[in-house]
Amino acid sequence: MIKKTNTHIVCYLFFFISFLTITAKTECQESFGEKLYDNHCSDCHSLNLRGSAHGSSLMGKDFISKWDKDQFNGLFEYTKENMPPGKVGSLDNEELLEIHNYILASNDVSNNDGFVSFSDPSTIDQPEDRVSNFKNKSLNNFKNITLQNINYPPDSDWLSWRRTTDGKGYSPLKIINTKNIKNIKLSWSLTMNEGSNQITPIVSQGIMFLTNPGNIIQALDAKNGELIWEYRYPFPKASKTLGGPTRNIAVYEDKIFLATYDAHLIALNIRTGKLIWKTKKANYEDGYTHTSGPIIANGVVISGINGCERYIKEGCFITGHDPQTGEEIWRTSSIAQPDDKYGYTWGETPSVFRAGGDTWIPGSYDPKLNLFFIGTSQAKPWVAASRGMTPKNSALYTNSTLALNPNNGKLEWFFQHIPGETIDMEVGFERVLIDRNNKNYLFTVGKDGILWKIDSETGDFIKLLETVNQNIYEKIDYKTGKLSYRDDILNSKIDKAFSVCPGIYGGHNWQAISYDETTSSLIIPLHQLCADMIGRKVERVEGSGGFGADSKSYPLPDANGKIGKLISVNIDKMKINWTHEQEAMFLTSSLSTAGGLTFIGDLDRYFKAFNSKTGELLWKTRLGSALHGFPITYSVGKKQYVAITSGMGVFRALTATISPDIYQPENGNAIYVFELEE
Repeated sequence: MIKKTNTHIVCYLFFFISFLTITAKTECQESFGEKLYDNHCSDCHSLNLRGSAHGSSLMGKDFISKWDKDQFNGLFEYTKENMPPGKVGSLDNEELLEIHNYILASNDVSNNDGFVSFSDPSTIDQPEDRVSNFKNKSLNNFKNITLQNINYPPDSDWLSWRRTTDGKGYSPLKIINTKNIKNIKLSWSLTMNEGSNQITPIVSQGIMFLTNPGNIIQALDAKNGELIWEYRYPFPKASKTLGGPTRNIAVYEDKIFLATYDAHLIALNIRTGKLIWKTKKANYEDGYTHTSGPIIANGVVISGINGCERYIKEGCFITGHDPQTGEEIWRTSSIAQPDDKYGYTWGETPSVFRAGGDTWIPGSYDPKLNLFFIGTSQAKPWVAASRGMTPKNSALYTNSTLALNPNNGKLEWFFQHIPGETIDMEVGFERVLIDRNNKNYLFTVGKDGILWKIDSETGDFIKLLETVNQNIYEKIDYKTGKLSYRDDILNSKIDKAFSVCPGIYGGHNWQAISYDETTSSLIIPLHQLCADMIGRKVERVEGSGGFGADSKSYPLPDANGKIGKLISVNIDKMKINWTHEQEAMFLTSSLSTAGGLTFIGDLDRYFKAFNSKTGELLWKTRLGSALHGFPITYSVGKKQYVAITSGMGVFRALTATISPDIYQPENGNAIYVFELEE
């Protein structure tokens, strides 16, 4: 058993020890408690109390049963001393009680004794949007973006999530390089809407298209940040989860494509920001939502979906849409249903209880192979015993790489990385496509820190590399890629705890890797964390489900407090070139350039540039808040710019607990753009 040095409770829920009794709930109280809950709890537990990947469900029979068994004794004192993460003491006893009452009322539980209501609900209302007389302008001279542009973008532009559809996160620009990096300065900055700020700016023809939390898109002059037009999508409040990350948008021809919080896909006129069409993919009231956006593959707008932890009939899927009309062309399930060739991999589990297979991260596209690649997450609930299965039930097509024909959605091949995954060790992140010596490769890395090298044409396993210390697998077959769990994990039961390194946050996570073409190496952001996990019983009724586990995260004991890790891996030898470790977690993707630089941002508000060849830190600057999202670089005229976003992210509760000595501003969403001094 690994000794814990710290713990992480995903978000917070307030129940009180026996000497505190529960107040009678008036209509005013419920409204006040709901507002407090929305402001302080919903990012992790969701507005409908059904939970998320960062907070357990606060609804349903199992939740109430857990409370009735009086397993929360002492939590009130704990929350006063430790919660909310990063803002301890910001809520007083009465406010905690109001939240408590709201949760109970939502579960039809009440008690007529206890504290008396207080205060005026109006005191916590969120401020209205700032009044402005700004009028949108048009980009009259903007040229349509072609498929040739998207597949092989001009050096100056950043036209897709990772610049190119192959997911490399690499720019051929080298005006800013290892020799002059110390001479860069802030060019311009812009405050952004509050929320989970994990965005990727798109730049074309000197115009930046910036998505903000809140399903807001802005067109800016990329030279100076001047606003040209802004669009705000009117989404239902309850559809926003995890603080509302929107990791990317897509552009093609005369349109911008946004996958919305309420499970729609929309297209805007790229010149004016006006809505052209809107298509419903799923019902957000069933839990469906988006955290990432589409990729353009051979003229088709392709996107996945989230919110698939619930027990609903359809499950998760990927869709392809016509860019002109929004019409759905095809839909491919990421779950093998009973009538599927691989339906047996779920055992006797009925279709409605086959959950998971979310696609948290955008896919990649190879125009030469005409294949679209995307990673799926694990089956839900997280622990196999909670879903009435064992890890021997592989549960396809979860935790897999899927290769799809972009024209019809046909599954050409799949590779399942961890069959029957049972610890939230998903391998659902970026897929990097590299053509090397006339061979086509796909690289990806999961939460367990294992880097996979796969033949992208056939799906055949080639090689793997362990990038962090791990104790999850008793055996790894390096010839076949087969992973074998430790016996205690393999045989884990409901309510039985086990410890693993890395933990549920990785290893690796959504912070995407980059491919440095100058050294033929992948630059990989990593976390050195461990976790304890306990699978819980999950009620098997339609509409129930969820993640079904409690977890506590803590630093890897052998890391000596250095949670952040950045490595360079040679893709031919699959060996580590260099390693950089630090106390602060890296919370952005890496960005590599032909100038020999790799840029990345961290929790401690630093934006850094490393020598891609040696790993030497060449430059850093401290910004207003923690760095989040996907840094990019672009050029306008003869100037190269580097852009990074800052602010809140979905790891807020984790980082506040894991790194209490690092100050984390409560807000501070912004974009910062740098250039060389003249």
